Amino acid sequence: MLADPTSTYAQAAAAGLGRAMDDIIITAALGSSSTGASGSTSTALPSGQKIVHGSAGLTIAKLISAKKILDQNNVDPSIKRWIAVSPEQIEDLLNNTTVTSSDFNTVKALATGEINSYVGFEFIVTNRLNDDGTSRQVIAWAEDGITLGVGKDMNARIDERADKSYSTQVYASMSIGSTRMEEEKVVEIACNE
Repeated sequence: MLADPTSTYAQAAAAGLGRAMDDIIITAALGSSSTGASGSTSTALPSGQKIVHGSAGLTIAKLISAKKILDQNNVDPSIKRWIAVSPEQIEDLLNNTTVTSSDFNTVKALATGEINSYVGFEFIVTNRLNDDGTSRQVIAWAEDGITLGVGKDMNARIDERADKSYSTQVYASMSIGSTRMEEEKVVEIACNE
């Protein structure tokens, strides 16, 4: 039973590693990236790639601004574009009749309670985005703008420990890193919450 890869122990370990992977990607998207031939130069996300919150949550205007920034940076429109948001930003958009009206949007957002895509971005809902107390940093990016490097794939073991009264030990590890490949393909959108 303990070696079963579908056991709750294995699922919890995999979910924990998945959350750690999300955190590394978010940090790489918004933080400083190591650049240059030797990776010794630290490069912050330029201010031109940031949209300030302006005391507002996620609005259609902010989505259009993020699209404009990517378009002005000559990001190929055929490259898939993503946006990571929290449930608060989904609520902001669902409260906007332009998003929920079938006259403006073919996605039945209000009926399903979710937004799959809008203004060319596919939405990912997560609670792991940075929140500084006044605003949450939403991330919009082109698919090849952020990369994840896997040095060692996920490894998990579930064993009994004879030296601990045969209690169950769950061990999970992986070696990963993430970075922005091109600053011009990542946009930070500050959203008031």
